[in-house]
Amino acid sequence: MPLTATSAQEVVRDLVPRIAARAEHYDTAGAFPAEDFADLRDRGLLGLMVPEELGGSGASFADYTAVAAELATGAGATALIFNMHASVTGALAHAPEELLLQMGAPESCFDARDRLLSGAAEGALYAVAMSERGGGSRLSRTTTGYRRDGRGFRITGRKAFVSGAGHADAYLVTAKDVGNREPKVSYFLVPAGEGVQVEPTWDSLGMRATGSHDVHFDVAVGPDALLGGIEGLTLLIAQVMPQWLVASYAAVYVGVARSALRAGSAHLRERGLHELPAVRNRMGRADAAVAAAEAVVQEAARRVAQQAGEPETNRWVWRAKLVAGDTAAQVASSVLEAAGTSATRRGHPLERIYRDARCGALQPATSDVCADWLGVAALGGDPDHDTEAPRW
Repeated sequence: MPLTATSAQEVVRDLVPRIAARAEHYDTAGAFPAEDFADLRDRGLLGLMVPEELGGSGASFADYTAVAAELATGAGATALIFNMHASVTGALAHAPEELLLQMGAPESCFDARDRLLSGAAEGALYAVAMSERGGGSRLSRTTTGYRRDGRGFRITGRKAFVSGAGHADAYLVTAKDVGNREPKVSYFLVPAGEGVQVEPTWDSLGMRATGSHDVHFDVAVGPDALLGGIEGLTLLIAQVMPQWLVASYAAVYVGVARSALRAGSAHLRERGLHELPAVRNRMGRADAAVAAAEAVVQEAARRVAQQAGEPETNRWVWRAKLVAGDTAAQVASSVLEAAGTSATRRGHPLERIYRDARCGALQPATSDVCADWLGVAALGGDPDHDTEAPRW
């Protein structure tokens, strides 16, 4: 029986104990959580965002948010890789067809989209290759280039922070038209294989099991690899559908914050520290902070599901990322202090969760970028354009 959007969260909840039990191993090794993704694939979760008629669950952004947050209570790194896959499949499934047609998208692009989504429903895993060394995730700083090559394109460049590198079946790559005087940045879905080389560079503070290595591209792709069949879509998608570049991370870090509460409570009760007023105070404040962050993320997800692209919806999208990233770091730090030095030892769940949570504010869009976007909006400006440097 196909997995439904309503049953997906329960399926993940049943998997969380197994995923949590493996988290230390994958974190210590800095290795891709292969067993976790075998479980997710076997249960149809890689097709979560795929429309039902293509074999998936037909989930909304709100459905995704609930699943990702639950998954992150087991292992933040696994949830983060899943987020990248869902960002690709969700953007493909939810991109407005009317808008694409108005921009001149050929009918063939929808056939290509459906093939990619059907592949995900059958178990294909997709990764995102957008960030670059020195430029981060800002699309205007993209140096990876493409040229028209016969009937298709040749893509050349290097990407950083590619979660799931070496284990994905295809990569969503941003590249600019190097043959144009005013190059536009486009999206391509590049299959793994010849011309795609992973450079093992990932040895990070947190989210170690994401395996976010550098990936080098020198590859020829067919015309169907150009997503939407239109060059220059990336900035438009970033502004129309910011949830997949901004708020999808928020769900992950809300789950990480929740896991800090759970692991902290277990440790404190085991050590008899739960009777101390100072400890209760920290846990009470942490509980309230996590509940508040969850409420913000859920409100953003509800608005995206009902009114995607509306100005007020987009404000909630940026609020969600800011609040979730900061809350995860603050809660994990406070709970770790309450737990004491013994919880900082390698191998203790709180030590790993603390390191993973600390990455939330750094994940693009960073907390500083989110706060700046919201500040411009609060002062009556256009946060996508009224800045000294391009937002993307």
